[in-house]
Amino acid sequence: MKYLNFLDCAIIATYFLTLICIGRYLKKRASASLSDYFLGGRRIPWWLLGISGMASWVDMTGTMIITSFLFMLGPRGLFVEFRGGAGLVLIFILLWLGKWHRRSGCMTGAEWMTFRFGEGFGGNFAKMASVVATIIFTIGMLAYAFVGAGLFLSMFLPFPPWVCSLVLLIVTMIYTMEAGFYGVVIADVFQMSIVIFAAIFVTIMAISKTSAGSGLSAIVTQVTGNAEWMNSTPTWHTTMPKGYEAYSGLMVITLFYLAKTVIQGLGQGAEPKFFGARNDRECGLLSFLFGNLMAMRWFLMMGFVVLGMYLIKDIFPDQTVLAQATSLIKQHVGAVEQPRWAALLCEIMNHPDRFSQTLISGLQNLLGADWSQKLSLLGYGGTFDPERILPAVILFYIPMGVRGLLLVALLAAAMGMMNSFINMTTGFFTNDIYRNYLRPKAANRELIFASYGFAIVLVSISFLLAYTTRNINDIWGWLMMGLSGGLIVPSALRFYWWRFNGVGFAVGTCTGITAAVLQRFLFKEMPEWQQFVFITAIGLIASVVGTYFAPATDSKVLEKFYLKTRPFGFWGPYKHLLNPRQLTATKREHFYDIISLPFAFGWQVTVLLAPMLLIIGAYKSFFITLSLLAISLTGMYLFWYRHLPAENYESCDLYDKEVCPPGK
Repeated sequence: MKYLNFLDCAIIATYFLTLICIGRYLKKRASASLSDYFLGGRRIPWWLLGISGMASWVDMTGTMIITSFLFMLGPRGLFVEFRGGAGLVLIFILLWLGKWHRRSGCMTGAEWMTFRFGEGFGGNFAKMASVVATIIFTIGMLAYAFVGAGLFLSMFLPFPPWVCSLVLLIVTMIYTMEAGFYGVVIADVFQMSIVIFAAIFVTIMAISKTSAGSGLSAIVTQVTGNAEWMNSTPTWHTTMPKGYEAYSGLMVITLFYLAKTVIQGLGQGAEPKFFGARNDRECGLLSFLFGNLMAMRWFLMMGFVVLGMYLIKDIFPDQTVLAQATSLIKQHVGAVEQPRWAALLCEIMNHPDRFSQTLISGLQNLLGADWSQKLSLLGYGGTFDPERILPAVILFYIPMGVRGLLLVALLAAAMGMMNSFINMTTGFFTNDIYRNYLRPKAANRELIFASYGFAIVLVSISFLLAYTTRNINDIWGWLMMGLSGGLIVPSALRFYWWRFNGVGFAVGTCTGITAAVLQRFLFKEMPEWQQFVFITAIGLIASVVGTYFAPATDSKVLEKFYLKTRPFGFWGPYKHLLNPRQLTATKREHFYDIISLPFAFGWQVTVLLAPMLLIIGAYKSFFITLSLLAISLTGMYLFWYRHLPAENYESCDLYDKEVCPPGK
């Protein structure tokens, strides 16, 4: 392997071996019961769940995408990722949705459906729709992860992208299937420690580079052609390279993605870490921890961006050679579809003997003696590929030996996301389909083996889907705007509208999913905003129509749900169930949850923006952002943290503040 030495390979092998050992060691504990396997027996401390939460939201493919937008836009790339990569839905989970899910006592989001809609036809219909929706969304997320992992690893290994993805998939499957949620959490803690190390290392390199070289502002203008790259606020129009013109109207895109995030955020939180938290207080604390830890990801990405600027300037002082190289390849190889472009480049780089000498000589003349390394940055449209900036920096700037450590950090990010989705979705299948409908009397051992089999089927389908997409931004955009658009309305209505029933949820969800899948295959070129608007509208109409085609949920089911969860919204017919003291306390809780929202939003945005401004040396903007962060944290302390319930609240009436006071 010409891009990795023995030490690099040894580091990667040790990492994989450690993960497998974690799975083997925790196998017995995880097999004790389904609760142990999927939720860690609800005994895992909040800080471990918080670190695991960071791991599930910090993935390799997403890191490559966001790095590409930061490369093109500077700190303003954060606003494009309001569509999902910035994780703004976390603030709704932190304030109320995490604890609302935990109070149910359920194991999965599908089981929660019967808690909300009952055991009758509507509840079971909603449960099945929830399982199907989760499976389809997970297939999309895993496919997206496989594409990014393959693109990344194929730059260092002499194999095509699909082979690299397959190896990563096999290792992830082994430790996730054996150790369940215990393995997910412990492996995530191990993996995130590596990511944090990488963030510190890359940040130091980037700051050293800017200190020793010429002004960063001049370099980024030369490389990207974007004179506003150093700005930290969205503008109405900005310069974007070929293939990304849809993001030129940055302010409109930002406002649209923000509105989408608010709607989507109102129905989130059905994740094992919240069902498995020990109490409401810890739901909030674990969310706050991994929201802060997310800042390390943005340190890492902006560090790679800064190094990438110097890299492109050094190796492509004349970027016109990129278009010439693309034209030369297409001339000799023939028509090639965009999904196959990365695999073709990988084959040319690693097996030049399979191609005509004229092509190889032409590439050498255009790109120089190290043409094979430079070729990895060549985009399908004849420019450099911003989605490959991150691995290219490792390839060109990180010395062998250290390179293995950074590769492991990115592998950790990829596997942290994969294992969380695999664990969550196999839990849905095993608990809500296999045990409930197929084998009600199955022993625990059989149920765990059923989860193994389903996990294999799940990732196999995802793997096949992965290599029908044009690029990772293409599939990410569809997941966040198309498929999510079909799911967010029924997911939100179930919390805030008492009349919404299981039939409405199922019809809205199934219709939304169908619309999203049809759009993906029939109208691939539809812009993201149109995907979201049309599919969300279809989901809303279907949800309301489906609701009124069936009777309201049984009042006893709704009474139980309301008394345990106590959500705000349109629950007028059930508020009389609370005695005056409970009603006052519930209104007080809702008041502090909602008034904390703008402060939580300010915290989440500024805690991600500040690290980037510091790294690029935009000190005036940095100190302004830091001041806004301080104001946001102060508001969160006054209106949120001081009013979290005491840790032992479950031994008393949650809303009786005389018996169970807020945490100190």
